[in-house]
Amino acid sequence: MWREPGHPELSIRKQCGLLGINRSSLYYRPVGVDDYTLLLMHELDRQYTETPFYGVLKMTEHLRSLDHRVNPKRVRRLLRQMGLEAVYP
Repeated sequence: MWREPGHPELSIRKQCGLLGINRSSLYYRPVGVDDYTLLLMHELDRQYTETPFYGVLKMTEHLRSLDHRVNPKRVRRLLRQMGLEAVYP
């Protein structure tokens, strides 16, 4: 690692300044995807395979018909994350 937490002369703040990184990046731990989100992504993928012309609103409507409480913003984010977009004529 480029920084030394217990360095006698340089504080963490100064070390980060010299490296040109934010201190918050030292403490950030990425969070994995939870099981429910994976379930939604699986269902979106399955439905996209059947109906690639469904957009965000139709996909949201489909998930709601399966009793998932989702809003269009979440569906849009998941579709973007999966690299899926509607096929238009």
